[in-house]
Amino acid sequence: MTMTPASSTPFPDGFLWGASTAAHQIEGNNTNSDWWHKEHSGTPHIKEPSLDAADSYHRWREDMDLMAVLGFTDYRFSIEWARIEPAPGHFSRAALAHYRRMVEGAFERGLRPMVTLHHFTVPRWFEERGGWTADGAADLFARYVRACAPVLNQGVRHVCTINEPNMIAVMAGAAKNGDGGFPPAGLPTPDAETTEAIIEAHRAATAAVKEIDATINTGWTIANQVYQAVDGAEEATAAYRHPREDVFIEAARADDWIGVQSYTRTRIGPDGPIPAPEDAERTLTQWEYYPSAVGHALRHTAEIAPGVPLVVTENGIATADDDRRLDYYAGALDEVAAAIEDGVDVQGYLAWSLLDNYEWGSYEPTFGLVAFDPETFARTPKPSAAWLGGFGRTRTLPRLPRTP
Repeated sequence: MTMTPASSTPFPDGFLWGASTAAHQIEGNNTNSDWWHKEHSGTPHIKEPSLDAADSYHRWREDMDLMAVLGFTDYRFSIEWARIEPAPGHFSRAALAHYRRMVEGAFERGLRPMVTLHHFTVPRWFEERGGWTADGAADLFARYVRACAPVLNQGVRHVCTINEPNMIAVMAGAAKNGDGGFPPAGLPTPDAETTEAIIEAHRAATAAVKEIDATINTGWTIANQVYQAVDGAEEATAAYRHPREDVFIEAARADDWIGVQSYTRTRIGPDGPIPAPEDAERTLTQWEYYPSAVGHALRHTAEIAPGVPLVVTENGIATADDDRRLDYYAGALDEVAAAIEDGVDVQGYLAWSLLDNYEWGSYEPTFGLVAFDPETFARTPKPSAAWLGGFGRTRTLPRLPRTP
């Protein structure tokens, strides 16, 4: 399948062009984390454990080599709290040195690292003492961040404190409902105590990063569900959206940037969320195929937090058909380019994900630009990887024709 630009929009100066990953989803054998325990304790919604994942803890050089060859200029990856602080107050110099080597390895390959400090996993000891809502949790998170100074203090320009805090609060709310189950459409109500605690932790972490280096651009990423009112349900939509999304955008108004992460939309009627139409195309996660989501997400975030620079830190599709992945990115990037042309301050686009990976309970949803063999761990870039990476060389955002 060949796709050529119909027109193009130049990158803003310093535009971040790359892909994202998360440590637990690609590294493998993160045995001290809360998620490893969940995977091996019979949690109902977890179909399979992560085990070796993509073995990126050892193969990160190969992954970065691929990114550089493909043309990307930026790599967002997370560092693992459970490896760095496997026991309370005990910080692994070996783990810190490992992640510092990753930072230096990125620089050596011409990649700019964006480092995420927390991407859904915590040390098991932290979870057992009560997690984010326990007394002193924010201070413990800030202590961990300060310990990461050797990783961050030379050259890292972008740090994400917490990935998708709204989803952390949603999951806590689901757990308090008893069975942790999700409704057929929409999201459970976020736990209010967790919302307050995670915002406190973000602010403590931001202060800790600024202590390390005041010039580091610090923010967090928010899962934007693209809530769309149906049948005049604007008021109901705003009321539904605020605790699940807007409160977290509002908390980032003083940050250096906000990460926008979107994949699909959620329609809201007068009585609440409406499932996607029965004839809608669906991805491997059963989400509605909706490439325009990222444009709506950027504009909404800019409306709630005017003046704060935005970075698309995740956007992509779970599919086994790379032609559909190409088409999804074509539509999504058309929306990003249109937002930039309309004056939205978008400073980067990072696809999800560099690799097919462990999607929190299963390897079945394949989001990756690069496939890997679970036996040999050999990497195989998909056509979408070369197509998307190529724009890092041209320095233009593509405006592309769509394939039905």
